[in-house]
Amino acid sequence: MTEARKKRITHGLIAVWSGALIVFLYLPILCVALASFSKQRYFRFPVPAFDSKWYEKAFTSLTVRDLVSTSLTIALLVALISVVLAFFGALAFARFQWRGRRLYQRLVLLPIFFPQAVLGLALLIWFSSVGIIPDWRTAVIAHLVWIVPIVTLVISIQAYSFDPALEEAAFDLGATRWQTLKEVTLPVLWPGVVSGGLFAFLLSWGNFPLSLFTTGADQTVPEWLYAKMVSGYTPLVPTLGALTTTGAALILILGYGTWIVMRRRQER
Repeated sequence: MTEARKKRITHGLIAVWSGALIVFLYLPILCVALASFSKQRYFRFPVPAFDSKWYEKAFTSLTVRDLVSTSLTIALLVALISVVLAFFGALAFARFQWRGRRLYQRLVLLPIFFPQAVLGLALLIWFSSVGIIPDWRTAVIAHLVWIVPIVTLVISIQAYSFDPALEEAAFDLGATRWQTLKEVTLPVLWPGVVSGGLFAFLLSWGNFPLSLFTTGADQTVPEWLYAKMVSGYTPLVPTLGALTTTGAALILILGYGTWIVMRRRQER
């Protein structure tokens, strides 16, 4: 067997394996999309009749509007606050040598390894002990406890490849610390910041365990979907699930496109 034939076979096997993996991962989402267009109340395959009435109801439903508003508010606040905290935390994590740095690196990542249900219960107990009534704002705090370490790790990956000589050159040219941070450090770490922000938003938007324990009377989209799947099923469940999945995909595409545009500008 020639070398060229071996390469073709190898590339073919890689393509088949990649395609099978993609089908395995996205087939459930496709089933949800099909169920959202089914005219019947309960999903059957093949779909006997297609209809878009459930999407019309989703866009006109006040309940769905409140759910999306609550989830969007929490996710945006979590993304904004976590990026700010994680940016400076990542600099301390990866850029500077100081006493206690190793302990800090271990402690800042510790919440990631706690089961979210246990972490949510612990936060609920703590909120109750200090007299705080859970609502969407306590959910923001709960999400931050779990998501900030993840965003810190994402930005730290970019910070490890950062060359300190760039900052030293800026200082030698007379730049202040603020100018160096704004004109040198932030642009270099920007890909990590964008990636961390996207991670934070999507992880907060789809978070169920922490939200279940800490939102109180408020309700997010994942909580509502779970409640309707347990009892009182409605075709709005796959419809809202398909809409949120499509929205998450669009956000990822938009974020990746923004990163490509900014990278090309930096290269110029």
